[in-house]
Amino acid sequence: MKAIFEVADENGEEGGWELEDLELPPELDTPNSYLPELKEKLNAGYKATTTGKLTKALRIFHSILHTIPLVLVESRKEEVNEIKKLIIIVKEYVLGLQMELKRREIKDDDTTRQQELAAYFTHCNLQTPHLRLALLSAMSVCYKANNLATASSFATRFLETNPTVESHVKAASKVIHAAECNMTDETKLKYDFRNPFVICGATYVPIYMGEKYVSCPYCTARFVPSQEGNICTVCDLEVIGADAS
Repeated sequence: MKAIFEVADENGEEGGWELEDLELPPELDTPNSYLPELKEKLNAGYKATTTGKLTKALRIFHSILHTIPLVLVESRKEEVNEIKKLIIIVKEYVLGLQMELKRREIKDDDTTRQQELAAYFTHCNLQTPHLRLALLSAMSVCYKANNLATASSFATRFLETNPTVESHVKAASKVIHAAECNMTDETKLKYDFRNPFVICGATYVPIYMGEKYVSCPYCTARFVPSQEGNICTVCDLEVIGADAS
Protein backbone atom coordinates (compact mmCIF):
# COMPACT_ATOMS: atom_id res chain seq x y z
CA MET A 1 0.00 0.00 0.00
CA LYS A 2 1.32 3.43 -0.90
CA ALA A 3 2.62 5.48 2.02
CA ILE A 4 0.26 8.12 3.32
CA PHE A 5 2.95 10.71 3.99
CA GLU A 6 5.51 12.22 1.69
CA VAL A 7 8.98 13.01 2.99
CA ALA A 8 10.75 16.33 2.54
CA ASP A 9 11.62 17.09 -1.06
CA GLU A 10 15.07 17.84 -2.46
CA ASN A 11 14.75 21.50 -1.53
CA GLY A 12 14.18 20.59 2.11
CA GLU A 13 10.53 21.61 2.08
CA GLU A 14 8.16 19.52 4.13
CA GLY A 15 6.00 17.20 2.05
CA GLY A 16 2.22 17.21 2.30
CA TRP A 17 -0.31 14.49 2.94
CA GLU A 18 -0.43 12.10 0.00
CA LEU A 19 -4.21 12.33 -0.14
CA GLU A 20 -6.58 14.19 -2.40
CA ASP A 21 -9.80 16.11 -1.78
CA LEU A 22 -9.28 16.85 1.90
CA GLU A 23 -9.25 20.65 1.87
CA LEU A 24 -10.90 22.05 4.99
CA PRO A 25 -13.12 25.13 5.10
CA PRO A 26 -11.16 28.14 6.40
CA GLU A 27 -13.33 28.46 9.52
CA LEU A 28 -13.31 24.82 10.62
CA ASP A 29 -15.17 24.51 13.94
CA THR A 30 -13.70 27.72 15.34
CA PRO A 31 -15.99 29.28 17.97
CA ASN A 32 -16.80 32.91 17.27
CA SER A 33 -16.16 33.78 20.90
CA TYR A 34 -12.40 33.30 20.58
CA LEU A 35 -10.48 36.55 20.37
CA PRO A 36 -9.78 37.47 16.72
CA GLU A 37 -6.01 36.93 16.96
CA LEU A 38 -6.41 33.49 18.52
CA LYS A 39 -9.14 32.52 16.07
CA GLU A 40 -6.93 33.51 13.14
CA LYS A 41 -4.01 31.50 14.50
CA LEU A 42 -6.20 28.45 15.17
CA ASN A 43 -7.49 28.47 11.60
CA ALA A 44 -3.93 28.86 10.31
CA GLY A 45 -2.87 25.86 12.38
CA TYR A 46 -5.75 23.80 11.03
CA LYS A 47 -4.87 24.76 7.46
CA ALA A 48 -1.18 23.92 7.90
CA THR A 49 -2.15 20.53 9.34
CA THR A 50 -4.46 19.86 6.39
CA THR A 51 -1.77 20.65 3.83
CA GLY A 52 0.81 18.52 5.64
CA LYS A 53 3.00 21.42 6.76
CA LEU A 54 3.29 19.87 10.19
CA THR A 55 6.36 21.78 11.40
CA LYS A 56 4.61 25.03 10.55
CA ALA A 57 1.39 23.84 12.19
CA LEU A 58 3.25 22.89 15.36
CA ARG A 59 4.88 26.31 15.49
CA ILE A 60 1.48 28.00 15.14
CA PHE A 61 -0.18 25.90 17.83
CA HIS A 62 2.74 26.52 20.18
CA SER A 63 2.38 30.26 19.60
CA ILE A 64 -1.28 30.05 20.65
CA LEU A 65 -0.34 28.39 23.94
CA HIS A 66 2.31 31.06 24.52
CA THR A 67 -0.04 33.92 23.62
CA ILE A 68 -2.99 32.97 25.81
CA PRO A 69 -1.34 33.93 29.15
CA LEU A 70 -0.75 37.42 27.73
CA VAL A 71 -4.35 37.92 26.58
CA LEU A 72 -6.73 39.82 28.82
CA VAL A 73 -10.27 38.48 28.84
CA GLU A 74 -13.30 39.65 30.71
CA SER A 75 -13.89 37.77 33.92
CA ARG A 76 -17.15 36.34 32.64
CA LYS A 77 -17.29 32.61 33.24
CA GLU A 78 -18.21 31.93 29.62
CA GLU A 79 -15.08 33.59 28.23
CA VAL A 80 -12.80 31.94 30.77
CA ASN A 81 -14.26 28.55 29.92
CA GLU A 82 -13.81 29.18 26.19
CA ILE A 83 -10.13 29.97 26.70
CA LYS A 84 -9.71 26.80 28.75
CA LYS A 85 -11.33 24.79 25.95
CA LEU A 86 -8.97 26.39 23.43
CA ILE A 87 -5.95 25.36 25.51
CA ILE A 88 -7.17 21.75 25.49
CA ILE A 89 -7.80 21.80 21.73
CA VAL A 90 -4.35 23.18 20.98
CA LYS A 91 -2.64 20.85 23.46
CA GLU A 92 -4.06 17.85 21.61
CA TYR A 93 -2.70 19.11 18.28
CA VAL A 94 0.73 19.91 19.71
CA LEU A 95 1.04 16.44 21.22
CA GLY A 96 -0.19 14.71 18.07
CA LEU A 97 2.05 16.69 15.73
CA GLN A 98 5.08 16.16 17.96
CA MET A 99 4.53 12.41 17.78
CA GLU A 100 4.03 12.43 14.02
CA LEU A 101 7.17 14.49 13.43
CA LYS A 102 9.05 12.13 15.75
CA ARG A 103 7.74 9.18 13.74
CA ARG A 104 9.10 10.69 10.54
CA GLU A 105 12.57 10.88 12.10
CA ILE A 106 12.67 7.18 12.96
CA LYS A 107 14.68 4.94 10.66
CA ASP A 108 12.85 2.33 8.64
CA ASP A 109 14.44 -0.51 10.60
CA ASP A 110 12.38 0.44 13.68
CA THR A 111 8.94 -0.24 12.24
CA THR A 112 7.59 -1.16 15.68
CA ARG A 113 8.08 2.34 17.06
CA GLN A 114 6.81 3.87 13.83
CA GLN A 115 3.58 1.91 14.21
CA GLU A 116 3.20 2.81 17.87
CA LEU A 117 3.56 6.55 17.28
CA ALA A 118 1.15 6.40 14.34
CA ALA A 119 -1.32 4.53 16.54
CA TYR A 120 -1.06 6.99 19.43
CA PHE A 121 -1.65 9.92 17.05
CA THR A 122 -5.12 8.53 16.29
CA HIS A 123 -6.05 8.88 19.97
CA CYS A 124 -5.49 12.63 20.08
CA ASN A 125 -8.68 14.67 20.05
CA LEU A 126 -8.56 16.07 16.50
CA GLN A 127 -11.08 17.58 14.12
CA THR A 128 -12.69 14.79 12.09
CA PRO A 129 -10.86 15.57 8.80
CA HIS A 130 -7.53 15.48 10.62
CA LEU A 131 -8.49 12.32 12.50
CA ARG A 132 -9.14 10.68 9.14
CA LEU A 133 -5.63 11.60 8.01
CA ALA A 134 -4.15 10.10 11.18
CA LEU A 135 -6.22 6.92 10.82
CA LEU A 136 -5.22 6.45 7.18
CA SER A 137 -1.59 6.95 8.12
CA ALA A 138 -1.71 4.40 10.96
CA MET A 139 -3.61 1.97 8.75
CA SER A 140 -0.98 2.25 6.02
CA VAL A 141 2.01 1.97 8.37
CA CYS A 142 0.64 -1.13 10.11
CA TYR A 143 -0.49 -2.75 6.87
CA LYS A 144 2.99 -2.39 5.38
CA ALA A 145 4.45 -3.98 8.53
CA ASN A 146 2.07 -6.96 8.21
CA ASN A 147 0.19 -6.05 11.38
CA LEU A 148 -3.11 -6.74 9.67
CA ALA A 149 -5.28 -6.98 12.78
CA THR A 150 -4.17 -3.57 14.03
CA ALA A 151 -4.37 -2.05 10.55
CA SER A 152 -7.92 -3.33 10.30
CA SER A 153 -8.87 -1.57 13.54
CA PHE A 154 -7.77 1.75 12.06
CA ALA A 155 -9.57 1.02 8.80
CA THR A 156 -12.76 0.29 10.73
CA ARG A 157 -12.47 3.50 12.74
CA PHE A 158 -11.83 5.41 9.52
CA LEU A 159 -15.00 4.09 7.89
CA GLU A 160 -16.96 4.97 11.03
CA THR A 161 -16.21 8.66 10.33
CA ASN A 162 -18.32 8.42 7.15
CA PRO A 163 -15.57 9.49 4.71
CA THR A 164 -16.57 10.72 1.26
CA VAL A 165 -13.39 10.14 -0.78
CA GLU A 166 -14.05 6.92 -2.67
CA SER A 167 -10.39 5.93 -3.06
CA HIS A 168 -9.87 6.12 0.71
CA VAL A 169 -12.99 4.08 1.38
CA LYS A 170 -11.78 1.42 -1.05
CA ALA A 171 -8.32 1.34 0.57
CA ALA A 172 -9.81 0.89 4.04
CA SER A 173 -12.16 -1.82 2.81
CA LYS A 174 -9.23 -3.62 1.19
CA VAL A 175 -7.33 -3.65 4.49
CA ILE A 176 -10.35 -5.01 6.37
CA HIS A 177 -10.81 -7.76 3.78
CA ALA A 178 -7.12 -8.73 3.99
CA ALA A 179 -7.33 -8.90 7.78
CA GLU A 180 -10.42 -11.10 7.65
CA CYS A 181 -8.32 -13.67 5.81
CA ASN A 182 -5.42 -13.35 8.27
CA MET A 183 -6.38 -11.55 11.50
CA THR A 184 -2.86 -11.49 12.96
CA ASP A 185 -0.06 -9.06 13.81
CA GLU A 186 3.53 -9.85 12.89
CA THR A 187 4.99 -7.63 15.62
CA LYS A 188 3.74 -6.87 19.12
CA LEU A 189 3.09 -3.21 19.85
CA LYS A 190 2.76 -1.29 23.10
CA TYR A 191 -0.77 -0.46 22.09
CA ASP A 192 -4.15 -1.73 23.26
CA PHE A 193 -7.01 0.23 21.73
CA ARG A 194 -9.52 -1.65 23.88
CA ASN A 195 -8.05 -0.19 27.09
CA PRO A 196 -8.57 3.60 27.47
CA PHE A 197 -5.35 5.57 27.77
CA VAL A 198 -3.71 8.98 27.44
CA ILE A 199 -0.25 9.58 26.00
CA CYS A 200 2.74 10.80 27.97
CA GLY A 201 3.75 14.14 26.48
CA ALA A 202 7.48 13.43 26.91
CA THR A 203 8.07 9.72 26.38
CA TYR A 204 5.14 9.11 24.00
CA VAL A 205 4.00 5.95 25.74
CA PRO A 206 0.42 5.13 26.76
CA ILE A 207 -0.74 5.72 30.32
CA TYR A 208 -3.62 3.31 30.74
CA MET A 209 -6.62 3.82 32.96
CA GLY A 210 -5.69 3.25 36.58
CA GLU A 211 -1.98 3.98 36.12
CA LYS A 212 -0.38 6.91 37.96
CA TYR A 213 0.44 10.11 36.12
CA VAL A 214 1.36 13.76 36.68
CA SER A 215 0.00 16.73 34.75
CA CYS A 216 0.99 20.15 33.49
CA PRO A 217 -1.01 22.75 35.46
CA TYR A 218 -1.38 24.97 32.38
CA CYS A 219 -2.08 22.84 29.31
CA THR A 220 -3.19 19.71 31.27
CA ALA A 221 -0.90 17.38 29.28
CA ARG A 222 -0.23 14.18 31.20
CA PHE A 223 3.08 12.46 31.88
CA VAL A 224 4.51 9.36 33.51
CA PRO A 225 5.50 10.07 37.15
CA SER A 226 9.25 10.14 36.35
CA GLN A 227 8.69 13.41 34.44
CA GLU A 228 7.56 15.32 37.54
CA GLY A 229 9.59 18.50 38.06
CA ASN A 230 10.57 18.86 34.40
CA ILE A 231 9.34 21.63 32.12
CA CYS A 232 6.26 20.56 30.18
CA THR A 233 7.35 19.40 26.72
CA VAL A 234 3.96 20.25 25.23
CA CYS A 235 3.53 23.91 26.19
CA ASP A 236 7.12 24.65 27.31
CA LEU A 237 5.72 26.94 30.00
CA GLU A 238 4.96 25.16 33.26
CA VAL A 239 6.60 22.63 35.55
CA ILE A 240 5.09 19.15 35.35
CA GLY A 241 3.32 18.23 38.57
CA ALA A 242 3.31 21.78 39.98
CA ASP A 243 0.20 23.12 41.66
CA ALA A 244 -2.16 25.04 39.40
CA SER A 245 -2.18 28.76 40.14
